[in-house]
Amino acid sequence: MGGFFGTISKRECAPDLFYGTDYNSHLGTRRGGLSTYDSQKGFLRGIHSLENGYFRNRFEDELSKFTGNAGIGVISDTDAQPMLVNSHLGRFALVTVARVNNAEALMKKFLSEGMYLTEFSSGKINITELISLLIVKGKDFVEGIENVFREVKGSCSMLILTEDGIIAARDTWGRTPIAIGRKDDAMAVSSESTAFANLGFEPHSYLGPGEIVRLKADGIEQLRAPNPRKQVCSFLWIYYGFPTSCYDGRNVEESRFQCGKEMGQAEDIDVDCVCGVPDSGIGMAVGYAAGHGAPYMRTIAKYTPTWSRSFMPTNQSMRDLVAKMKLIHNTDMLNGRKVLFCDDSIVRGTQLRDNTRQLHDSGAKEVHMRISCPPLVFGCPFLNFSTSKTEMELITRRIIEKFEGDSDTNVEKYTDSTTPEYARMVDEIARQLNLDSLKFNTIETLVKSIGMPREDLCLHCFDGSSAFTLEEENK
Repeated sequence: MGGFFGTISKRECAPDLFYGTDYNSHLGTRRGGLSTYDSQKGFLRGIHSLENGYFRNRFEDELSKFTGNAGIGVISDTDAQPMLVNSHLGRFALVTVARVNNAEALMKKFLSEGMYLTEFSSGKINITELISLLIVKGKDFVEGIENVFREVKGSCSMLILTEDGIIAARDTWGRTPIAIGRKDDAMAVSSESTAFANLGFEPHSYLGPGEIVRLKADGIEQLRAPNPRKQVCSFLWIYYGFPTSCYDGRNVEESRFQCGKEMGQAEDIDVDCVCGVPDSGIGMAVGYAAGHGAPYMRTIAKYTPTWSRSFMPTNQSMRDLVAKMKLIHNTDMLNGRKVLFCDDSIVRGTQLRDNTRQLHDSGAKEVHMRISCPPLVFGCPFLNFSTSKTEMELITRRIIEKFEGDSDTNVEKYTDSTTPEYARMVDEIARQLNLDSLKFNTIETLVKSIGMPREDLCLHCFDGSSAFTLEEENK
């Protein structure tokens, strides 16, 4: 997915920029980048691979080179950034959190117009360079960003570091968040509001969908008003978000707790304890234990000294190995107990099947699973949500194909939690994963737990309900 941070101050910004960017590390695993603007030295930039290390380790020794009072940083799951650009709009640095489904078509259009792209170090189109070309086609930054909103099929939020402040723009449907922070001598902007507290910033506001602002050290100027409708990715609260972050005013951990509490109160099941699968299942499990009246126990823990969430290899077989090795079962607490586990989602099911086998081998009498979101039935066309290449990687689609002979037949019945087809699918998932019982949260409970109107949330991966935005984008 990815996350960014920017700050502009009346003093040197490097310390805040360094730590603020690092607080977005859970959102990406491939590359990190920083850029600052110094009125004497101009634009300074550094980019490092994070596939075999951490952001702090990569940048700590060279932090002194990033001088100036304004800067932007990014943790990226895609291309190398920031991009440095010199154009009729002036010099600027650009970072993006984006998914561009029509990148090939845009590239061909640019080439036919006599333009060119230079960043092919990864063998693919550099999406951030593509966005920069759309921006510089505008007569000013606002018109250029509106070109991005109009031309990109997918989503794009961005920070632009200029010689006259930092411009922040949230994607046109507000799928990814942008929070603004403020302190006496500085302003900050971040994908994660959790970056603010330890740096002394107070939460100031959240950008609306399609809103564009310019930050200076002493304030904020709106350059474009927000659009009337939004579709914020609900998976931010389910999985991606850090527990202490807020998106559009709704706290991540509170939402996860409420998800679990609602499920726990609604169920009549005899279990000895409740446990969360680290990390994003913990808040839900604490809520489930509170709602159900069962003790919360850590029968499984993550070995954090060397297996952090932010380090995940790009190879799928190695990801599976990491997922297995970093979780350690507490055999003494599992032995002879009926344990209910809470987790954020089930995508392929491979890791959960292996974990379930190990839990039974460790002596668990019964293994029950509760999932904080509904079954994932559709791939995400708007964000780089997962590494899945096709919907057939989803366990739900493979089961639909097994039952129907075609993975696209009667899909709407498998997304409705009141139908026999849905119940049959969930039972089959539980059977394949060797679970004594399995239940998913409903869309209604998820929406209630997040605390935002349903129409303001993107729920596409559960029921395809954001199709209307796809239709509008394809016009």
